[in-house]
Amino acid sequence: MNMKFRCEKDVLSEALNVASRGVANRSSAAVVGGIRLELSGDTLTATGSDGDLTVAARVTVNGSSDGKVVIRSNLMANIVRSLRPGAVDVTIEDQNAKITSNPSDFKIRVFASDDFPNIEQPAGEAITLNAAAFKAAIDQVGKAASTDEARPILTGVLMAAEKDGLRLVSTDSYRLAIRDIEGLSVLNEEQKVLVPSRALKELARLVGEEEEITLSLGEHNASFTVGTVTVTTRLIEGDFPNYNRLIPETHENRLTIDREKLLDTLRRVRVIAQESTPIRMSMSADGLEVAAVTQEVGEAHETIEAEYNGEDLMVAFNPEYLIDGIEVSPGKEVMLETIGELKPALLKSSEDPNFLYLLMPVRVS
Repeated sequence: MNMKFRCEKDVLSEALNVASRGVANRSSAAVVGGIRLELSGDTLTATGSDGDLTVAARVTVNGSSDGKVVIRSNLMANIVRSLRPGAVDVTIEDQNAKITSNPSDFKIRVFASDDFPNIEQPAGEAITLNAAAFKAAIDQVGKAASTDEARPILTGVLMAAEKDGLRLVSTDSYRLAIRDIEGLSVLNEEQKVLVPSRALKELARLVGEEEEITLSLGEHNASFTVGTVTVTTRLIEGDFPNYNRLIPETHENRLTIDREKLLDTLRRVRVIAQESTPIRMSMSADGLEVAAVTQEVGEAHETIEAEYNGEDLMVAFNPEYLIDGIEVSPGKEVMLETIGELKPALLKSSEDPNFLYLLMPVRVS
């Protein structure tokens, strides 16, 4: 194992930090919990992977000797981060890496890359996406995906060909988020893929000022490249729930309200809504009253102006789920459409018909 290169401290530190997003945090094997450094000419690729998700960052360095090695991710990243600004020299000889930046000198153990997890790059045709639009869509559906690994299907985001564009859907069985991106032909007609939400969230973190994302789809894997970083993930196998049957065709009641004012109110009232306490929304021709009552803690009530059409109704929601949906809803106003106190409610944007957030109410005494 031999390798040698020189790189600016900040450039190397950023590459290590990005690659570490793919590292298996709970692995006991050093090679799996590490970052693979691969030097070819003046291109250094830092890769972190847990076998299901791989994040690879490419940077330009002054390379002297090509090679490939695995290094403990946290240790290497912390060392480079701690160095003074300027050039860093990294030399790999046998089983050690020497990291030098005047006046500092470190030597740490390294590992062969033979057992490093590897996800094959999809061989499919590369497709270009608008980075800002795709990131916005990820942000709007990402929170509704489940984090419960016991139900892996629900930890994914469904990407489906829909009408003249792409639809993203997620659900954790308590809420459902749908975002349509018009005019984006990524998939074949009626094609669907289930992408782990973790991979899409990591991708959204990386967009920054980049204008394009390059997507390659394979039978079992998907790869997203933004700038000099590539996120590759295994697709989730299985059938996503038939979400269309969950969406009511008509609603008897509609509340239209300023999005930011509603958010401010909910955040204040939520202070009292501790643990599993729901937030109660009482809607009438007079407007909206938001309330929370937590036994042995206290209660909060706040009235806010709103336009309401329908019968007087009180509906209660999990405050976190409700706030999540309102935060990502586009436009200045939101519409809450309801049928009854225990029927699914729809949160929509009054300005953008391509976003939909379905939320199940909570029973209160």
